[in-house]
Amino acid sequence: MSTPLALVVSAHTIEFVYMAAALLFIFGLKRLSGVRTARSGNAFATLGMALAVGGTLFLLGEVSLFVLVGGLAVGTILGILLATRVQMTEMPELVAFFNGLGGAASACVALSEVARYVGLGGGTTLATGGSLEFANAILVSILIGSVTLSGSFVAYGKLSGKIKDNRLGPIGSQGVNMLLALVVLAFGIWAGYSADGGLGFFAAFALLTLASLVLGIGLTVPIGGADMPVVISLLNSYSGLAACATGFVLENNLLITAGSLVGASGLILTQIMCKAMNRSLTNVLFATFGEESSTAGKNDEYTSVKAATAEDAAPILDVATSVVFVPGYGMAVAQAQHKVRELASLLEAKGCKVSYGIHPVAGRMPGHMNVLLAEADVPYEQLFDLDQINGEFQNTDVAIVVGANDVCNPAANDDPKSPIAGMPVLKVWEAQTVFVVKRSLSPGYAGIKNDLFEADNTLMCFGDGKQFLEDLIAELKDL
Repeated sequence: MSTPLALVVSAHTIEFVYMAAALLFIFGLKRLSGVRTARSGNAFATLGMALAVGGTLFLLGEVSLFVLVGGLAVGTILGILLATRVQMTEMPELVAFFNGLGGAASACVALSEVARYVGLGGGTTLATGGSLEFANAILVSILIGSVTLSGSFVAYGKLSGKIKDNRLGPIGSQGVNMLLALVVLAFGIWAGYSADGGLGFFAAFALLTLASLVLGIGLTVPIGGADMPVVISLLNSYSGLAACATGFVLENNLLITAGSLVGASGLILTQIMCKAMNRSLTNVLFATFGEESSTAGKNDEYTSVKAATAEDAAPILDVATSVVFVPGYGMAVAQAQHKVRELASLLEAKGCKVSYGIHPVAGRMPGHMNVLLAEADVPYEQLFDLDQINGEFQNTDVAIVVGANDVCNPAANDDPKSPIAGMPVLKVWEAQTVFVVKRSLSPGYAGIKNDLFEADNTLMCFGDGKQFLEDLIAELKDL
């Protein structure tokens, strides 16, 4: 019996729509790589997603209007609330949360396909009743999706300060993680290749999901805050891989393409982050960065710190011809990016050259500092990455470090025994004068002393970053 022409045309039309959506995703991802083009890249990706959703609804045919409208309404309201109420300092936590939801969606779709298989009369194993490829895709989707869900929520807790321990009972130790991995493998074999219907079938998949969720917690909870930028990138990659596996489950080419894009870009970004920290991914995932030296960096270890007020700093800036700002997470916490921009504009009006040195892992998320500065309308041309700006510090009159710590610690170059030895850092100490705007002498995530604070050309500007910059601007205007 031949297939009706209308159905063939519809199927081809949907594939064409999916192809257009995939191209928009690729084009949008490309434009997201630049600050100037990021907004248009986001718009292209949004249009691609609209096409994907519309095409899928058309492909499904009859869809409950209540479910459709209800889902769109809930999603739209939540999206608007998150976009308008979440502060930029909380963006890393939001990204981690979204990664978790992506993993949850993939796992839920895979589990629903398992339920549908049983509902259609599947009385044999997935591998024999469905196909080996179908079983493998289901298992991978559930495993990676569940690990992404629980791991991302742990990352959210770490970033927000709700989870401060490196263990949750026995969960988190390498031995327990290895045992959990073996348990997940055993449950996966049982669920996909042995369970053949009935209560045991659902029990196998329930235990597989539960074990995968616990494994996600165990893999993420030992990782310290300093490594969260890497973890977020990796979890983002996981969510893409889970979506890709779900695409194979549903035989949906667009989902496979979109998941592959997210997975690949996340892995590339993870590699970039590891390189920026001079550490391997294995070291990030299985080492306890900063734990051994957590008692280091206390205030009484500093003996020759020179402090400066806004009144002291203003005359130095007044005669400066070149200034480099080095932002860190402290700037984000203080919401000082707009004051940084205001001070920069004031300096430029006096004929001073202003630049910004951005370390790849400054903040708690890849690109965090770039986004914050873009929010304050800092010109893209003034943003320089580590390799571009390091050669300029020796020709710089003043370097202003706002809330950064480990990313400008000389120990990375001078102390081979330091936990951050070999990590590429911003060589701010080569500037003629260095202002470090910081609340106290507390250590960064590496938990170690920063010799920059005692350098002969460093002046510590203690206090809230935003308030200090406000005072500095006022003093500078009076000169």
